[in-house]
This record gives sequence, C-alpha cells and structure tokens, in this order.
Amino acid sequence: MSGRVALVLAFTFTQVIGCARPDPEPRPFEPASTVEETFHWHRALPTETTAWWDVVGEQQAWYFKNVHQLYPTVNVYRDGPVRELRYRLMAEIADYRVETPDGEMRYVDFLHSEHSTTMGMVIVHRGEIVFETYPRMKEYEKPIYWSVTKAIVATVVAILEDRGEVDVSQPIELYIPELKGSQLAGITVRNLLDMASGIDCSDNYEDFGSCYYLYEASLGDALRRSNSPDNPYDMLIGYDYGFWAEQGTGYNYSGVNTFLLGWMVEKITGMPFQDALTREIWRHIGAEADASIFAGRYGVPLTHGGLLAKLRDLARVGLLFTPSYRVVSDKKIISDRYLDLILNGGRPELLINARSGSGLLPKGIKHNVYQWDLVFDNNDIFKGGWGGQGLLINPDRDYVAVYAGYFKDRQASEVSALPVLRRVLQGVFGVSSSTL
Repeated sequence: MSGRVALVLAFTFTQVIGCARPDPEPRPFEPASTVEETFHWHRALPTETTAWWDVVGEQQAWYFKNVHQLYPTVNVYRDGPVRELRYRLMAEIADYRVETPDGEMRYVDFLHSEHSTTMGMVIVHRGEIVFETYPRMKEYEKPIYWSVTKAIVATVVAILEDRGEVDVSQPIELYIPELKGSQLAGITVRNLLDMASGIDCSDNYEDFGSCYYLYEASLGDALRRSNSPDNPYDMLIGYDYGFWAEQGTGYNYSGVNTFLLGWMVEKITGMPFQDALTREIWRHIGAEADASIFAGRYGVPLTHGGLLAKLRDLARVGLLFTPSYRVVSDKKIISDRYLDLILNGGRPELLINARSGSGLLPKGIKHNVYQWDLVFDNNDIFKGGWGGQGLLINPDRDYVAVYAGYFKDRQASEVSALPVLRRVLQGVFGVSSSTL
C-alpha cells in the first residue's frame, strides 16, 4: 500500500472512531532495504576519492537513512514510558493545493512526486499529529538531520544557561581552558551561538585543504589525507584561522562554532555531549526510540550535524518549544526566557552584515539566533540541514514540522521543501507572513 493511500485510510479511520493511533493494530513490519540493496550500496561507498556523503540521488538517500551501519555512532538514550502522540489527521493539509513545475497538485501528491526529495514528514498541531507521510523511507528509520543538530546543541547550552552554569557573555576559554592562547581565545559564547565568531572557517565541502574540510576530516566525516588533523580538539586549539570580521559584527556559517559549544557542554557537565543530551532532553520526552550521533573517529560526536532519530521523536523535541509541551514532558524543559530570546532577542545586524549576504535583512525575517537559521516575522522558528532536512516550530500557532530529505542531483533541482511547507501551514492555520 502506498504511503498516500495509507494516509487517506488512516484519516478516515481516525475521524470515525477517534483513536490514539491511525490503526488499531501494530503496523505490519516492512523491511526498508533488501539484502541485495544493502550489499550494493555498501560496495558503492566512496572511500578513496571523496567523502561518503558526496553522492546524490538514490545513493545519497540510502546513505542518509543508514549512517548507523556505515560508521560508528554514539547513543542518546530514552527512558520511561513512551508518551504517545495522538492522531488527528487533517485532510486540509494533505489536500492543500500547491504550485509545482507540473502545475497545481495536492500537497501530499507533491511530496510523493518527482519534484520532491522529502523522505518523510511529520506535522504536529496542539500536540497531535495532523499530517504524517513517508514517501521514501519507513516510519521506524532514523535518518541523519545534518545541521538541524546545531539547534539541539544550542538548546542544551540554553538549559545550562538557565541554571547559571553558563554566562554567554563570557569568552569561550573560561569554559575550555585549553583554548587560552589560541586564536579562539576572547570569542564570547554568545557570538559562537549566533554564528558571529568572526573566524575564517566557512563551511567548505570542496577544498580538501580548507579549514572546514580539515575539521570535518578530523571527525572522520570527510576524506582523510596525510595532512588531516588527528582529532578536532587538538586542531581547534592550534589552527591558524584568521578572521574575516571582528566578532559580533556579522554572520558567517561554520560548524566549528557549534563544535566549540558542544565541547563546552562536555567540559561543564563532565560527560560526553551525547550523555548530556540524554540527561537534559532525550530521557524526558517520552521518546519512542534511542537516538544517536555520528561519531566517525575516536567516538567524538559530530555535534554540528550528526543526529540520527525517528521523525516523531524529533517532533517531540520541537513540542518542548510550544504550549503543548506537556504532551511529551511533565517537566518544562524550554524556559520562557530562552523562548523569548529566540523570538525577540536576535541581532538583525548579523544577517545584514552576513559574509555572503546582500547587505539587507531578507524580507520577512527578523534574525538568526542561538544556531537557529531564521526567525520569521510570523514567529516561525527554523533550522535546516545540508541535505534537505528541517525543523520548523511556531509557538504562537502551536505547530511543529519535521522532515528529512536528500539532494536529487548535483544541481539540487528538487523543489525546496520549506517554502512550500510554510505556504501550506499559512493556508491551513492562517499564519500571516510577509514572505513565504
């Protein structure tokens, strides 16, 4: 049965009897991959000339869903009873008409069409699942979310900040003494959180000798060569970055900023980052499954982009930022202070002065903040991932959307998921926004 047909049947069943799940019996198990497919894609894994992720299409999609069997990972543990998310599937979302290169079609049909590379999507409204479909994956799979992970790292930092264990106005070496005397000394935690450190280490996936590629190689996430650093900790202490701007004056995206935040969490808590994430968030959300983080070398978690989790569990994390947080947690994990800071405490001048920007604040966007890419005028909060992943939250309208994807080809010719998703949410929930 196709995911689209299953969605329609599930909606009908739920509307009739109002069950907590769309089906009264456990879902029949269907394997995500055959023995032959698994063998084929393992043998096709790049090893000598390029990184494992530097492929596109079906191959990339398979790798994104199967990182756990390609490389080492570290565990993020759940605990306690599962906090079930009730289903209240909304035909208004599935049936919403959207524009595509082939003309207007239903939203669910678009997601299943050749124009989309969305592998799965879950939308939660007021603590209930109102839309769920898996065009190119199984619901139990745990895809990689790439940079969506960054917002999770920042959230752990914010939790420590709420307890007085971090003062973000202080320089990073206060918490990581090893950085004293390095080029990173003096950079404040807040500027790391806002991608405003000023260091010249932009994300660069092509130049094997660039700062960022060397950093990726030190984590075992990029092609290693004779000059690759042994580990990220030693590299970040001794590397000659240089600066593209004075800290705090402009936005420049770099996973190094995030790794430093994760390292700081490790120093403050005295535990690996994945255990801090377990302690502070994952064991409190009634998750269906453990999560994990890519850790390709020496067990060091890829904190700037390695989270693997079920879509519904990442949606549970998103619910912590909404009025419906009690659906998944008796504990208020996201403070009002942190949420207000996200919505109102950003610095618009950072995006105006972005290294690769136009010198103008993009229309409809208020700011970036605490590793969140964009906070929109309508209070949509968004964090995206490199290969077509996203976490979208609106605490005012009480919705969360989570999706996973991949690149169709080298030109990324698929239709971007975010603008279409936001149009649908605007149309269904009446969210006003000057740009979608």
